[in-house]
Amino acid sequence: MITAVGLAGYAVLVGAAVPPLLARARWAHRAPALAVLAWQGLMVTFVVATALAVYHLVMTEQHVHDGLVGLLTACGLAADAPSGDAPPTFGDALVIAAPIAVVLLPAGWLVRCMWRARRARARQLDMLTLVGEPAPEYGATIVDYDAPAIYCLSGSGSHIVVTRGALDALTEEQLRAVLEHERAHITGRHHLLKIVVDAFARAFRGLPLARHGKEQTNLLLEMIADDRALRLYSREVLATAMCEVAAGRAPQAALGAGGSGVLIRLRRVLTPQPRPHRAAWLGIVVATVAAPLLPLLVACGP
Repeated sequence: MITAVGLAGYAVLVGAAVPPLLARARWAHRAPALAVLAWQGLMVTFVVATALAVYHLVMTEQHVHDGLVGLLTACGLAADAPSGDAPPTFGDALVIAAPIAVVLLPAGWLVRCMWRARRARARQLDMLTLVGEPAPEYGATIVDYDAPAIYCLSGSGSHIVVTRGALDALTEEQLRAVLEHERAHITGRHHLLKIVVDAFARAFRGLPLARHGKEQTNLLLEMIADDRALRLYSREVLATAMCEVAAGRAPQAALGAGGSGVLIRLRRVLTPQPRPHRAAWLGIVVATVAAPLLPLLVACGP
């Protein structure tokens, strides 16, 4: 019972207390890629800790002192698992099913979100074949629409879409800066990370980690793409282009240059801050990797 309480407390800490602190952390906007890794680590940690806490709450007396080995034994995976012919009891089935259900909940939502994103993307591609005009000089597809918008449909056969309104509003340099932003989304496969955080948010509705994790990850992915564009274009060019396309809405399953948190991103682009020290980078990486292992160490203990 002590182990279960400890694991449950750790899950509450990760799921409710840490997310608001990480969302307000100044270093996150200085190193957005590292911050995305931290959010992913917290989500994995929460699932692992919750599953193990549930296991320790429902396990039978024979497994009380066996820790994680007890779970493996119940599943018949441990080397010293009994080979008797006694049929499993309802309690044994519950011990196995309860923690597995915790893992399958976000996994099931992940499959569903991937399927929905794939369908939405297919609909957009079908529409582009009807109304889109290829623009090889930009590596994009032009759509005859007045509102200035630029977005990408990532995945197999990725497409960047530019509206006529964007062509009219942006200079050549501004247009190419935004196109570089969108290429960063494609090469970084940011759509997959968005699907992961969306699935987690749907699986654990109301959880601060789910809410903050989705909001911050979407914002951080846009910052990563901004940084990619800033390698080739000036801050003034990118900031002006962001203002022009800020009102443009990207369809479902797409990543748009307007994106989330435009005002926050504009402030960041125009007033750059120093990157975290290398030691801080290393510390955050180590903490992110070690966090999911902590509940496993507790569960493996006697």
